[in-house]
Amino acid sequence: MKKVVMTLAFALALTGVHAQTENNNGYNKWSIDLGAGVNKPQRPFNAGYSTNTLSPWTGDIGVRYMLNNKFGLKADFGYNSFTAKGSSIDFDSKYYRVDLQAVANLGRIMNFETWTNTIGLLGHAGFGYAQLRSDNFKGADEMGNFIAGVTGQIRLSNRVALTGDFSTIINASQDRTFDGAYVPGNRGFSGLIFNGTVGLNVYLGKNTKHADWTVISDEDSDISALESKVADLESQIKNRPAQKEVVVEKQVVAPQPNDNELIRKMINDKYFSVYFDFNKTTPIENSTAAIDIVLNYLRKNPSATLDLVGYADQVGKAEYNEKLSNARAKNVKTIFEKAGIDSSRLNVVANGADTSIQKDSDEARRLARRVTFIVK
Repeated sequence: MKKVVMTLAFALALTGVHAQTENNNGYNKWSIDLGAGVNKPQRPFNAGYSTNTLSPWTGDIGVRYMLNNKFGLKADFGYNSFTAKGSSIDFDSKYYRVDLQAVANLGRIMNFETWTNTIGLLGHAGFGYAQLRSDNFKGADEMGNFIAGVTGQIRLSNRVALTGDFSTIINASQDRTFDGAYVPGNRGFSGLIFNGTVGLNVYLGKNTKHADWTVISDEDSDISALESKVADLESQIKNRPAQKEVVVEKQVVAPQPNDNELIRKMINDKYFSVYFDFNKTTPIENSTAAIDIVLNYLRKNPSATLDLVGYADQVGKAEYNEKLSNARAKNVKTIFEKAGIDSSRLNVVANGADTSIQKDSDEARRLARRVTFIVK
């Protein structure tokens, strides 16, 4: 537990840094988190009092805001009911709490996307204020609390995920036992409760995906750098004076390649490629510039034809990767067709997994998931 707490505390410290370096890549950040289940108060109890091993009821409702796809904050309200089991002296107590917690999307941190798109894991920890009320005393026992836990997720849709949470709550300055007896001088962290709930994450926002399920790959910065390089080359092309034959002492200096030849060479040399997220067939947003350049070339050169060569990374079976690479190339072909390019000029080639790129490197696998072009 100490390691989990330290990890979450460190994650919260890094939240500000990550919030500045990772932008909203078109995903939702807000959610409502609901849960209900059972609890087990461990201590303190007066002699003769106890609850069932799994005691109903526990309820939790929270509002969560993700600063990026890995770290966020959550404010939540919790309710626990503590009642006597069969052999215990009768009592009825209620426990209420309000907490502010840091949230770490462990599924993204540990790259769950390399093997699943439907299972997630959140870690959370924070501090709050709590009250214990019981039929054995008047008023409320007020205390501080520390809460930490993990939440498993199963994505049902882009709007809803099924959750299962296990949390530990430690109370400070708890002056009453859970059955209501007074404990003099009990000022430290003495109260201990275990909670288990099942519930839902309901995602809010206008975008398709929530931050919980959004993968922001390092390839985005790699592609941005490539696009910057291409932009510089295009600028050089635009600013280059028109080339013509120069006669010097009856010798003819050959003209430089024209713009079309240079763009064609850059396309065939894979300066312009379309990239994809893991197990996806829709191009990432940063690939728009490459598609536009190739599209403009085809429009200006109506006799040119184009091979669209699809690739996948080496994760998964060869047969599946071939189908995935084919689907990626076909989707890019559809984009060109909708833009007015005749399908007879477009040829799809499925190359399956790119074995020339390292399988064990996340960065390399991101670059392998692509469609390249060959102008003919």
